[in-house]
Amino acid sequence: MTVRSTGQSWSLDIALAQGGFDALHPEAKGTMEQLGHDHTDFDKVFALVKSGAMLPKAWATVAGQAERRAAHHEKEGFRQTAADLYLRAAVMWGRAQYSFFDSQDPRKAAFRRHADHCVARLGELRDGRVRRVVLDFEGKHLYGLLHLPAGEVRNRPAVILGPGMDMIKEDYIYAAERYYTSRGMVALSIEGPGQGESRANGLTVDLTNYERALGTYLDHLSDLPEVDGDRIGMFGISMSGYWGLRAAAQDPRLAALATFEAVTGDFDTIFERAQPSFKSNYMYMSGYTDEDRFDRDLARRMPLGDLVNRITVPTLVGIGEFDELTRLEQALATYERIRAPKEMRVYENEFHPLGGVAAEIFRFGAEWLERALDGDLCEPGRDARHYVHRDGDTTDGTANPTWWLGTTPRTAA
Repeated sequence: MTVRSTGQSWSLDIALAQGGFDALHPEAKGTMEQLGHDHTDFDKVFALVKSGAMLPKAWATVAGQAERRAAHHEKEGFRQTAADLYLRAAVMWGRAQYSFFDSQDPRKAAFRRHADHCVARLGELRDGRVRRVVLDFEGKHLYGLLHLPAGEVRNRPAVILGPGMDMIKEDYIYAAERYYTSRGMVALSIEGPGQGESRANGLTVDLTNYERALGTYLDHLSDLPEVDGDRIGMFGISMSGYWGLRAAAQDPRLAALATFEAVTGDFDTIFERAQPSFKSNYMYMSGYTDEDRFDRDLARRMPLGDLVNRITVPTLVGIGEFDELTRLEQALATYERIRAPKEMRVYENEFHPLGGVAAEIFRFGAEWLERALDGDLCEPGRDARHYVHRDGDTTDGTANPTWWLGTTPRTAA
Protein backbone atom coordinates (compact mmCIF):
# COMPACT_ATOMS: atom_id res chain seq x y z
CA MET A 1 0.00 0.00 0.00
CA THR A 2 1.15 3.54 -0.66
CA VAL A 3 1.33 6.35 1.87
CA ARG A 4 -1.57 8.12 0.16
CA SER A 5 -3.79 5.03 -0.09
CA THR A 6 -3.29 4.27 3.58
CA GLY A 7 -3.90 7.81 4.75
CA GLN A 8 -6.67 8.77 2.34
CA SER A 9 -8.85 5.66 2.24
CA TRP A 10 -11.48 7.56 4.21
CA SER A 11 -11.98 9.96 1.29
CA LEU A 12 -12.78 7.08 -1.07
CA ASP A 13 -15.23 5.71 1.48
CA ILE A 14 -17.02 9.05 1.65
CA ALA A 15 -17.17 9.25 -2.15
CA LEU A 16 -18.64 5.75 -2.38
CA ALA A 17 -21.16 6.40 0.38
CA GLN A 18 -22.33 9.70 -1.10
CA GLY A 19 -22.09 9.14 -4.83
CA GLY A 20 -21.57 5.43 -5.46
CA PHE A 21 -19.33 4.25 -8.27
CA ASP A 22 -20.05 7.37 -10.29
CA ALA A 23 -18.23 9.49 -7.72
CA LEU A 24 -15.05 7.50 -8.39
CA HIS A 25 -15.45 7.04 -12.16
CA PRO A 26 -17.98 9.45 -13.69
CA GLU A 27 -20.48 7.78 -16.06
CA ALA A 28 -18.49 4.53 -15.99
CA LYS A 29 -21.62 2.38 -15.91
CA GLY A 30 -21.76 2.64 -19.70
CA THR A 31 -18.25 1.24 -19.93
CA MET A 32 -19.00 -1.52 -17.44
CA GLU A 33 -21.93 -2.62 -19.61
CA GLN A 34 -19.51 -3.06 -22.52
CA LEU A 35 -17.45 -5.26 -20.18
CA GLY A 36 -20.37 -7.63 -19.63
CA HIS A 37 -22.00 -6.09 -16.56
CA ASP A 38 -25.77 -5.93 -16.72
CA HIS A 39 -26.87 -2.55 -15.36
CA THR A 40 -29.33 -4.19 -12.95
CA ASP A 41 -26.51 -6.23 -11.41
CA PHE A 42 -24.41 -3.09 -11.16
CA ASP A 43 -27.15 -1.22 -9.34
CA LYS A 44 -27.73 -4.13 -6.95
CA VAL A 45 -24.03 -4.23 -6.08
CA PHE A 46 -23.69 -0.54 -5.28
CA ALA A 47 -26.90 -0.49 -3.30
CA LEU A 48 -24.94 -2.69 -0.87
CA VAL A 49 -21.81 -0.50 -0.74
CA LYS A 50 -21.09 2.34 1.69
CA SER A 51 -17.31 1.90 1.92
CA GLY A 52 -14.49 0.33 -0.03
CA ALA A 53 -14.29 -2.60 2.38
CA MET A 54 -17.82 -3.62 1.39
CA LEU A 55 -17.02 -3.99 -2.32
CA PRO A 56 -15.82 -7.62 -2.45
CA LYS A 57 -18.78 -8.82 -0.39
CA ALA A 58 -21.24 -6.94 -2.59
CA TRP A 59 -19.73 -8.20 -5.84
CA ALA A 60 -19.58 -11.78 -4.52
CA THR A 61 -23.16 -11.63 -3.27
CA VAL A 62 -24.67 -10.55 -6.58
CA ALA A 63 -22.29 -12.80 -8.54
CA GLY A 64 -23.54 -15.77 -6.55
CA GLN A 65 -27.13 -14.85 -7.37
CA ALA A 66 -26.40 -14.77 -11.11
CA GLU A 67 -24.43 -18.02 -10.97
CA ARG A 68 -27.24 -19.86 -9.17
CA ARG A 69 -29.79 -18.61 -11.68
CA ALA A 70 -27.49 -19.68 -14.53
CA ALA A 71 -27.28 -23.19 -13.08
CA HIS A 72 -31.08 -23.32 -12.84
CA HIS A 73 -31.54 -22.41 -16.50
CA GLU A 74 -28.82 -24.83 -17.58
CA LYS A 75 -30.57 -27.63 -15.70
CA GLU A 76 -33.84 -26.72 -17.43
CA GLY A 77 -32.16 -26.83 -20.85
CA PHE A 78 -32.18 -23.09 -21.63
CA ARG A 79 -28.60 -22.98 -22.80
CA GLN A 80 -28.21 -19.42 -24.04
CA THR A 81 -30.04 -17.91 -21.08
CA ALA A 82 -27.70 -19.86 -18.82
CA ALA A 83 -24.64 -18.78 -20.81
CA ASP A 84 -25.62 -15.11 -20.56
CA LEU A 85 -26.02 -15.41 -16.79
CA TYR A 86 -22.72 -17.27 -16.41
CA LEU A 87 -21.06 -14.35 -18.20
CA ARG A 88 -22.63 -11.85 -15.82
CA ALA A 89 -21.52 -13.94 -12.86
CA ALA A 90 -17.98 -14.38 -14.17
CA VAL A 91 -17.28 -10.67 -14.54
CA MET A 92 -18.69 -9.98 -11.07
CA TRP A 93 -16.59 -12.73 -9.48
CA GLY A 94 -13.66 -11.10 -11.28
CA ARG A 95 -14.43 -7.75 -9.68
CA ALA A 96 -14.73 -9.42 -6.27
CA GLN A 97 -11.26 -10.99 -6.49
CA TYR A 98 -9.71 -7.74 -7.71
CA SER A 99 -10.24 -6.15 -4.28
CA PHE A 100 -7.48 -8.26 -2.71
CA PHE A 101 -3.92 -7.13 -3.48
CA ASP A 102 -2.53 -10.36 -2.06
CA SER A 103 -2.14 -13.36 -4.35
CA GLN A 104 -2.13 -15.72 -1.35
CA ASP A 105 -5.42 -14.50 0.10
CA PRO A 106 -7.75 -17.56 0.05
CA ARG A 107 -10.73 -15.35 -0.70
CA LYS A 108 -9.09 -14.15 -3.91
CA ALA A 109 -8.47 -17.76 -4.96
CA ALA A 110 -12.04 -18.79 -4.07
CA PHE A 111 -13.55 -15.99 -6.12
CA ARG A 112 -11.25 -16.88 -9.02
CA ARG A 113 -12.44 -20.52 -8.92
CA HIS A 114 -16.02 -19.35 -9.25
CA ALA A 115 -15.10 -17.12 -12.19
CA ASP A 116 -13.28 -20.02 -13.88
CA HIS A 117 -16.26 -22.32 -13.35
CA CYS A 118 -18.64 -19.79 -14.89
CA VAL A 119 -16.38 -19.31 -17.92
CA ALA A 120 -16.04 -23.07 -18.38
CA ARG A 121 -19.83 -23.49 -18.35
CA LEU A 122 -20.24 -20.54 -20.71
CA GLY A 123 -17.70 -22.03 -23.12
CA GLU A 124 -19.50 -25.34 -23.13
CA LEU A 125 -22.86 -23.69 -23.71
CA ARG A 126 -21.39 -21.55 -26.52
CA ASP A 127 -20.36 -24.78 -28.33
CA GLY A 128 -16.65 -24.41 -27.53
CA ARG A 129 -16.27 -20.98 -29.11
CA VAL A 130 -14.78 -19.58 -25.88
CA ARG A 131 -11.60 -21.46 -25.01
CA ARG A 132 -9.10 -21.08 -22.22
CA VAL A 133 -5.49 -20.36 -23.25
CA VAL A 134 -2.43 -20.93 -21.03
CA LEU A 135 1.01 -20.10 -22.47
CA ASP A 136 4.52 -20.54 -21.12
CA PHE A 137 6.30 -17.23 -20.63
CA GLU A 138 9.73 -16.63 -19.10
CA GLY A 139 9.35 -19.36 -16.48
CA LYS A 140 5.74 -18.43 -15.63
CA HIS A 141 2.42 -18.52 -17.47
CA LEU A 142 0.13 -16.18 -19.36
CA TYR A 143 -3.63 -16.65 -19.38
CA GLY A 144 -6.15 -15.72 -22.03
CA LEU A 145 -9.48 -16.59 -23.61
CA LEU A 146 -9.78 -17.38 -27.31
CA HIS A 147 -13.05 -16.32 -28.94
CA LEU A 148 -13.99 -17.93 -32.26
CA PRO A 149 -16.74 -17.15 -34.79
CA ALA A 150 -19.40 -19.75 -35.43
CA GLY A 151 -18.92 -22.26 -38.23
CA GLU A 152 -15.80 -23.21 -40.17
CA VAL A 153 -13.06 -20.71 -39.40
CA ARG A 154 -9.85 -20.42 -41.41
CA ASN A 155 -7.35 -17.62 -42.07
CA ARG A 156 -9.36 -14.85 -40.43
CA PRO A 157 -8.13 -11.51 -39.09
CA ALA A 158 -7.62 -11.49 -35.33
CA VAL A 159 -7.56 -8.89 -32.58
CA ILE A 160 -5.87 -9.02 -29.18
CA LEU A 161 -8.16 -7.44 -26.58
CA GLY A 162 -5.96 -5.79 -23.98
CA PRO A 163 -7.37 -5.07 -20.51
CA GLY A 164 -6.66 -2.05 -18.36
CA MET A 165 -4.57 -2.41 -15.24
CA ASP A 166 -7.58 -3.31 -13.08
CA MET A 167 -9.26 -5.57 -15.63
CA ILE A 168 -9.15 -9.29 -16.41
CA LYS A 169 -9.55 -11.39 -19.54
CA GLU A 170 -13.18 -12.21 -18.71
CA ASP A 171 -14.09 -8.53 -19.05
CA TYR A 172 -13.93 -8.86 -22.83
CA ILE A 173 -16.19 -11.88 -23.35
CA TYR A 174 -19.23 -9.74 -24.15
CA ALA A 175 -17.32 -7.36 -26.42
CA ALA A 176 -15.52 -10.22 -28.21
CA GLU A 177 -18.82 -11.81 -29.17
CA ARG A 178 -20.70 -8.60 -29.96
CA TYR A 179 -18.02 -6.75 -31.93
CA TYR A 180 -15.57 -9.32 -33.30
CA THR A 181 -16.69 -12.94 -33.65
CA SER A 182 -20.08 -11.76 -34.94
CA ARG A 183 -18.12 -10.17 -37.80
CA GLY A 184 -16.12 -13.33 -38.52
CA MET A 185 -12.99 -12.17 -36.69
CA VAL A 186 -11.02 -14.10 -34.07
CA ALA A 187 -10.43 -12.40 -30.74
CA LEU A 188 -8.05 -13.18 -27.90
CA SER A 189 -8.71 -11.49 -24.56
CA ILE A 190 -5.57 -11.54 -22.47
CA GLU A 191 -3.99 -11.06 -19.09
CA GLY A 192 -0.45 -9.80 -19.30
CA PRO A 193 2.23 -9.70 -16.61
CA GLY A 194 0.79 -8.28 -13.39
CA GLN A 195 -2.83 -9.00 -14.28
CA GLY A 196 -5.41 -11.55 -13.20
CA GLU A 197 -4.28 -15.15 -13.09
CA SER A 198 -0.87 -14.23 -14.50
CA ARG A 199 -0.16 -12.13 -11.39
CA ALA A 200 -1.85 -14.55 -9.00
CA ASN A 201 0.55 -17.22 -10.23
CA GLY A 202 3.64 -15.10 -9.71
CA LEU A 203 4.17 -13.15 -12.95
CA THR A 204 4.77 -9.47 -12.17
CA VAL A 205 5.02 -6.63 -14.68
CA ASP A 206 8.24 -4.69 -15.26
CA LEU A 207 9.14 -1.96 -17.71
CA THR A 208 9.41 -4.13 -20.83
CA ASN A 209 7.97 -7.60 -20.26
CA TYR A 210 4.39 -6.71 -21.18
CA GLU A 211 5.33 -6.13 -24.81
CA ARG A 212 7.28 -9.39 -24.77
CA ALA A 213 4.16 -11.09 -23.45
CA LEU A 214 2.20 -9.58 -26.32
CA GLY A 215 4.79 -11.14 -28.60
CA THR A 216 4.03 -14.53 -27.06
CA TYR A 217 0.33 -14.01 -27.69
CA LEU A 218 1.14 -13.02 -31.28
CA ASP A 219 3.13 -16.27 -31.65
CA HIS A 220 0.14 -18.24 -30.41
CA LEU A 221 -2.35 -16.56 -32.72
CA SER A 222 -0.05 -16.86 -35.74
CA ASP A 223 0.19 -20.62 -35.20
CA LEU A 224 -3.58 -21.11 -35.25
CA PRO A 225 -5.12 -22.26 -38.55
CA GLU A 226 -8.09 -20.02 -37.83
CA VAL A 227 -5.89 -16.89 -37.98
CA ASP A 228 -4.15 -14.98 -40.76
CA GLY A 229 -0.83 -14.15 -39.09
CA ASP A 230 -0.40 -11.05 -41.27
CA ARG A 231 -3.67 -9.54 -40.02
CA ILE A 232 -3.45 -9.34 -36.24
CA GLY A 233 -4.32 -6.10 -34.49
CA MET A 234 -4.87 -4.93 -30.94
CA PHE A 235 -7.62 -3.06 -29.11
CA GLY A 236 -6.35 -1.60 -25.86
CA ILE A 237 -7.98 0.57 -23.23
CA SER A 238 -6.31 2.47 -20.39
CA MET A 239 -2.98 0.83 -19.45
CA SER A 240 -3.21 -1.69 -22.30
CA GLY A 241 -3.29 1.31 -24.62
CA TYR A 242 0.08 2.24 -23.15
CA TRP A 243 1.38 -1.33 -23.45
CA GLY A 244 -0.02 -1.57 -26.98
CA LEU A 245 1.87 1.54 -28.04
CA ARG A 246 5.08 0.07 -26.62
CA ALA A 247 4.46 -3.20 -28.46
CA ALA A 248 3.56 -1.53 -31.77
CA ALA A 249 6.84 0.39 -31.61
CA GLN A 250 8.86 -2.82 -31.33
CA ASP A 251 6.99 -5.77 -32.88
CA PRO A 252 6.16 -5.38 -36.59
CA ARG A 253 3.77 -8.36 -36.47
CA LEU A 254 1.16 -6.14 -34.79
CA ALA A 255 -0.56 -4.85 -37.92
CA ALA A 256 -2.85 -2.18 -36.42
CA LEU A 257 -3.53 -0.64 -33.03
CA ALA A 258 -6.66 1.01 -31.62
CA THR A 259 -6.31 2.63 -28.18
CA PHE A 260 -8.77 4.46 -25.98
CA GLU A 261 -8.01 6.32 -22.75
CA ALA A 262 -4.38 5.16 -23.00
CA VAL A 263 -2.14 6.33 -20.16
CA THR A 264 0.58 8.22 -22.04
CA GLY A 265 1.52 11.15 -19.85
CA ASP A 266 4.17 11.74 -17.20
CA PHE A 267 2.75 9.09 -14.80
CA ASP A 268 2.82 11.60 -11.95
CA THR A 269 -0.85 12.21 -12.73
CA ILE A 270 -1.96 8.58 -12.38
CA PHE A 271 0.37 7.71 -9.49
CA GLU A 272 0.47 10.91 -7.44
CA ARG A 273 -2.67 12.93 -8.20
CA ALA A 274 -5.35 10.40 -9.18
CA GLN A 275 -7.11 8.03 -6.78
CA PRO A 276 -4.50 6.36 -4.55
CA SER A 277 -5.75 2.89 -5.50
CA PHE A 278 -4.15 3.17 -8.95
CA LYS A 279 -0.63 3.33 -7.54
CA SER A 280 -1.33 0.65 -4.93
CA ASN A 281 -2.61 -1.65 -7.64
CA TYR A 282 0.38 -1.07 -9.90
CA MET A 283 2.78 -1.69 -7.03
CA TYR A 284 1.02 -5.01 -6.46
CA MET A 285 1.15 -5.79 -10.18
CA SER A 286 4.88 -5.11 -10.29
CA GLY A 287 5.68 -6.83 -7.00
CA TYR A 288 6.93 -3.73 -5.16
CA THR A 289 6.24 -3.10 -1.48
CA ASP A 290 8.70 -0.20 -1.11
CA GLU A 291 7.12 2.92 -2.61
CA ASP A 292 10.42 4.80 -3.00
CA ARG A 293 11.96 1.89 -4.91
CA PHE A 294 8.86 1.65 -7.11
CA ASP A 295 9.12 5.34 -7.95
CA ARG A 296 12.84 5.14 -8.71
CA ASP A 297 13.01 1.81 -10.53
CA LEU A 298 9.77 1.81 -12.49
CA ALA A 299 7.38 4.78 -12.35
CA ARG A 300 9.93 7.40 -13.44
CA ARG A 301 11.00 5.23 -16.38
CA MET A 302 7.50 4.56 -17.74
CA PRO A 303 6.77 7.66 -19.88
CA LEU A 304 6.79 6.77 -23.58
CA GLY A 305 8.77 9.77 -24.83
CA ASP A 306 10.08 9.25 -28.35
CA LEU A 307 9.51 5.48 -28.33
CA VAL A 308 6.31 6.01 -30.32
CA ASN A 309 8.39 7.45 -33.19
CA ARG A 310 9.10 3.84 -34.14
CA ILE A 311 5.46 2.90 -34.76
CA THR A 312 4.83 2.15 -38.44
CA VAL A 313 1.32 0.63 -38.40
CA PRO A 314 -2.07 2.42 -38.44
CA THR A 315 -2.77 3.75 -34.96
CA LEU A 316 -5.97 5.11 -33.44
CA VAL A 317 -5.92 7.21 -30.26
CA GLY A 318 -9.14 8.14 -28.44
CA ILE A 319 -9.32 10.00 -25.13
CA GLY A 320 -11.73 11.96 -22.97
CA GLU A 321 -11.22 15.71 -22.82
CA PHE A 322 -10.88 15.58 -19.03
CA ASP A 323 -9.21 12.18 -18.58
CA GLU A 324 -8.09 12.00 -14.94
CA LEU A 325 -5.05 9.81 -15.64
CA THR A 326 -3.53 11.55 -18.67
CA ARG A 327 -3.85 15.27 -19.30
CA LEU A 328 -5.12 15.96 -22.80
CA GLU A 329 -2.14 18.20 -23.56
CA GLN A 330 0.18 15.25 -22.90
CA ALA A 331 -1.93 12.83 -24.95
CA LEU A 332 -1.76 15.26 -27.87
CA ALA A 333 2.01 15.52 -27.46
CA THR A 334 2.32 11.73 -27.67
CA TYR A 335 0.09 11.66 -30.74
CA GLU A 336 2.26 14.29 -32.45
CA ARG A 337 5.29 12.01 -32.10
CA ILE A 338 3.62 9.12 -33.97
CA ARG A 339 4.76 9.11 -37.60
CA ALA A 340 2.63 6.22 -38.83
CA PRO A 341 -0.84 6.59 -40.43
CA LYS A 342 -2.87 7.78 -37.47
CA GLU A 343 -6.17 9.07 -36.18
CA MET A 344 -7.13 10.88 -32.98
CA ARG A 345 -10.53 11.51 -31.44
CA VAL A 346 -11.06 13.66 -28.36
CA TYR A 347 -14.47 13.25 -26.70
CA GLU A 348 -15.88 16.43 -25.19
CA ASN A 349 -16.45 16.48 -21.41
CA GLU A 350 -15.60 12.77 -21.08
CA PHE A 351 -13.49 11.39 -18.25
CA HIS A 352 -11.15 8.41 -18.21
CA PRO A 353 -13.83 5.69 -18.52
CA LEU A 354 -15.35 7.30 -21.64
CA GLY A 355 -18.64 6.05 -20.22
CA GLY A 356 -20.85 8.46 -22.14
CA VAL A 357 -19.57 7.11 -25.47
CA ALA A 358 -18.63 3.56 -24.43
CA ALA A 359 -20.90 1.67 -26.83
CA GLU A 360 -19.75 3.95 -29.65
CA ILE A 361 -16.03 3.52 -29.06
CA PHE A 362 -16.18 -0.25 -28.62
CA ARG A 363 -18.00 -0.60 -31.95
CA PHE A 364 -15.93 2.07 -33.69
CA GLY A 365 -12.64 0.60 -32.45
CA ALA A 366 -13.61 -2.83 -33.76
CA GLU A 367 -14.75 -1.49 -37.13
CA TRP A 368 -11.67 0.70 -37.43
CA LEU A 369 -9.43 -2.30 -36.79
CA GLU A 370 -11.34 -4.44 -39.27
CA ARG A 371 -10.79 -1.85 -41.98
CA ALA A 372 -7.13 -1.33 -41.05
CA LEU A 373 -6.44 -5.07 -41.10
CA ASP A 374 -8.07 -5.27 -44.54
CA GLY A 375 -5.59 -2.67 -45.84
CA ASP A 376 -7.64 0.49 -45.45
CA LEU A 377 -6.62 3.54 -43.36
CA CYS A 378 -2.97 2.81 -44.15
CA GLU A 379 -2.02 5.52 -46.63
CA PRO A 380 1.29 7.23 -45.77
CA GLY A 381 0.85 10.57 -44.08
CA ARG A 382 -2.72 9.89 -42.97
CA ASP A 383 -3.52 12.13 -39.98
CA ALA A 384 -7.24 12.30 -39.19
CA ARG A 385 -8.20 14.42 -36.18
CA HIS A 386 -11.65 14.89 -34.67
CA TYR A 387 -13.12 16.69 -31.69
CA VAL A 388 -16.34 14.84 -30.87
CA HIS A 389 -18.88 17.19 -29.30
CA ARG A 390 -21.25 16.13 -26.58
CA ASP A 391 -24.23 17.36 -28.63
CA GLY A 392 -23.54 14.98 -31.52
CA ASP A 393 -21.55 17.28 -33.79
CA THR A 394 -17.94 16.56 -34.73
CA THR A 395 -15.24 19.09 -35.62
CA ASP A 396 -12.97 17.51 -38.23
CA GLY A 397 -9.37 18.42 -38.93
CA THR A 398 -8.39 19.06 -35.32
CA ALA A 399 -8.66 17.18 -32.04
CA ASN A 400 -8.18 20.35 -30.00
CA PRO A 401 -11.21 21.43 -27.96
CA THR A 402 -13.06 24.33 -29.55
CA TRP A 403 -12.85 26.39 -26.37
CA TRP A 404 -9.08 26.59 -26.87
CA LEU A 405 -9.99 29.08 -29.65
CA GLY A 406 -7.54 27.67 -32.16
CA THR A 407 -4.56 27.71 -29.83
CA THR A 408 -2.30 24.79 -29.02
CA PRO A 409 -0.79 24.57 -25.51
CA ARG A 410 2.98 24.50 -25.49
CA THR A 411 3.01 21.05 -23.85
CA ALA A 412 1.16 19.68 -26.89
CA ALA A 413 3.60 21.10 -29.43
